[in-house]
Amino acid sequence: MPLTQDQILRFLQSVHPYDVLPRDTLVDLAAKMTSRAVAAGEPIYGLAEQLPGIFIIHAGEVEVTDENGVTVSQLGVRNSFGERGLLRDGRAVTSSRAATDATLLILPVDAFQALVKDHDPVRRFFDRSRADKHSKQSQQSLATTQVDTFMARNPITCASDATVQEAAILMRDNRVSSLCMMDGDKLTGILTTRDMSGKVVAKALPSDTPVSAIMTPNPITLAPSAIGSDVLHVMMEKRIGHLPIVEGDTLVGIVSQTDLTRFQAVSSAELVRELAQAADAEEMRKVTARIPQLLVQLVAGGSPHQVVTRLITDIADTATRRLVALAEDKLGPAPAPFLWLACGSQGRQEQTGVSDQDNCLILSDEVTEADRDGYFADLANFVCDGLDACGYVYCPGDMMATNPRWRQPLSVWRGYFDGWVAKPSPEAQMLASVMFDLRPIAGDVHLFSDLQTDTLAMAAKNSIFVAHMVSNSLKHTPPLGLLRGFATIRSGEHKNHLDMKHNGVVPIVDLGRVYALQGQLTEANTRARLVAAINAGGLSQSGGRDLLDAYDLIAETRLEHQAEQVKAGQAPDNYLAPSALSEFDRSHLRDAFVVVKSMQSAIGHGRGMLG
Repeated sequence: MPLTQDQILRFLQSVHPYDVLPRDTLVDLAAKMTSRAVAAGEPIYGLAEQLPGIFIIHAGEVEVTDENGVTVSQLGVRNSFGERGLLRDGRAVTSSRAATDATLLILPVDAFQALVKDHDPVRRFFDRSRADKHSKQSQQSLATTQVDTFMARNPITCASDATVQEAAILMRDNRVSSLCMMDGDKLTGILTTRDMSGKVVAKALPSDTPVSAIMTPNPITLAPSAIGSDVLHVMMEKRIGHLPIVEGDTLVGIVSQTDLTRFQAVSSAELVRELAQAADAEEMRKVTARIPQLLVQLVAGGSPHQVVTRLITDIADTATRRLVALAEDKLGPAPAPFLWLACGSQGRQEQTGVSDQDNCLILSDEVTEADRDGYFADLANFVCDGLDACGYVYCPGDMMATNPRWRQPLSVWRGYFDGWVAKPSPEAQMLASVMFDLRPIAGDVHLFSDLQTDTLAMAAKNSIFVAHMVSNSLKHTPPLGLLRGFATIRSGEHKNHLDMKHNGVVPIVDLGRVYALQGQLTEANTRARLVAAINAGGLSQSGGRDLLDAYDLIAETRLEHQAEQVKAGQAPDNYLAPSALSEFDRSHLRDAFVVVKSMQSAIGHGRGMLG
């Protein structure tokens, strides 16, 4: 029996994003919707069929499959489906059938398109791209950045009955210019170095004077959600240099004029300048220690992920080149031409807040065995040790120039690639995957240009090797569970979390590498590979755009997670708890994973294009 308009209306009030629409709009939608009962196993629509509208599940479950019959979603009550096709040309990009007896609501195409056009909540819900976020936030600065992005956490505190001498010792030992005065958990005042000099030293007060006699009682505070302009205005109006940050009744941080200056001064250009002039690895370590704050600042400013990772990688490149130069200063001129290359995330210009080092050396064929194991071994040790000191930890798989295997003459490297392509064993696939991301950093770039061109041409012509690389690219799968859930890590330290690296960005990195191989594209960066593949016809415009949008959302969710960890005083990692996301963000993230799975299915069945 068809659902009544009142039944549809009550149901829509429990479904996002319809639940935020005005009642008059909902009443109008309910009147336009039709209900349809489907039996278990019954088809709902097929691939490339013209869609009647968007579907919403009122009861039961629906299975959605891609062009190869692979299940990409198992949907339940309140889930929508069909929107991807509607937002393109109106034809289905998947197939669907009832997994159980089900009741569906259908909103006609015209009504759906008008709803998306006229109502921002609906448009944002169905828009999987990040364009709006970037256009609105790319111009953010200190004045519009939230205080919790740049405040100092865990401020040093002192009991208000302490003496000024005890307070001075605390300030000296912790190298701070202010103390927050506490009575138990309650903030009662603030004491600054200006108070100490102007009220204690200038008036020659005894060292046992209680701080309560000189502190500023009941100081002005702000919430973590305040923005930089709030801080600036209060400091200017009240002529103060420190502001405690309080959430409810809890002290959570403090902002000083120094914090404001430091935040504005942290830029990739400044870090690059300081690294290029550093005298040794210890000076460089102090510079690279500021990368997490740069990450927070860039993410808070709404920078796209490819900009954030490019700027962070530029810093690693500069550190590497500086270490190579310092090594040559120490060891003397190189006895033969050489080229230092990065692979892995640095090679792809995709470094985040947590990165190890992956590198190698290509040496001129004129190099002697003695120099390879002498001078160049010493150079590799110097650079890799320096990178480790700067926070780029040694590669767990020993994919570094310190390993003699990855410090070889050009002819040996040619032999490596020839062998990997001719006999694609599991190890060969792994090594080729890493080495296809090589990017020159320092030295004679001519040692690489012909090698890259010749290897791509040879590999692309070997169908068996390409097939093995495709198979290898499918080993990392998106973390999709049943009924619109996520397949989280089942045990261990990161139980119930998503691995946003190996199950998030790596599947797309692997796809990009295969597209580059098939099209003989020289780009190393994943997003650049996807764009080049679209332009070259290796990816359809529609399928490629979907994959780009999915990549952008997954990569930026990963960076936002890392930025939140840095702001909380934690070391950034790649493990995200789905519970930390809103229902809206979880829905978008899962849809992005579905796109990746569909593209994996397409390339696994011999079709790199998804229509």
